[in-house]
Amino acid sequence: MANLDTHHKKMSEACPKCASPLHIRNGKQGPFLGCSAYPACDYLRPLHEKSDIKKVLTGSCCPLCQHELVLKQGRFGLFIGCSDYPNCEHTAQLSEQNKATESTVKENLVPCPSCKNGHLVARQSRFGKTFYACDNYPDCKYAVNDKPVNEFCPECKWPILVERKTATATRIICPKKGCGYRSKPI
Repeated sequence: MANLDTHHKKMSEACPKCASPLHIRNGKQGPFLGCSAYPACDYLRPLHEKSDIKKVLTGSCCPLCQHELVLKQGRFGLFIGCSDYPNCEHTAQLSEQNKATESTVKENLVPCPSCKNGHLVARQSRFGKTFYACDNYPDCKYAVNDKPVNEFCPECKWPILVERKTATATRIICPKKGCGYRSKPI
């Protein structure tokens, strides 16, 4: 196995634990700063902050420290965080701000065809792509990539159809494997 920690560069910064110089080291998750007195001193920190600030949310304040909130891009997508990080570590998901509007949209939800208990709700993958999954997860893992429509398939009688947009047209199709139903272009 190759040693991932082969390139060391000295920094002018001193270790806050033991005052030894810090070195830039490479690990499997990218570069980081580590103490040169390792293993006697185990201090390390990321070289760069993992989350990049995308936008300052003016008019909003952190519930913990009253600083402004910012929209950040992190490892798992967009999230809201405090601008006073690392002194304040408050974070919130974008979906938490939309909880009030979720209850008004509840009547427009499509029932899950797999478990018949949950509803299909819009979710975002870690890459920012929208998909629709059962809100009864992890008991039900049914998901579709296209927007569900609350209509039965005329061919196989599957409880939902999906709206698929292509470069030329929008079609309503059946998401069930084996069924080839496609509507005429809308």
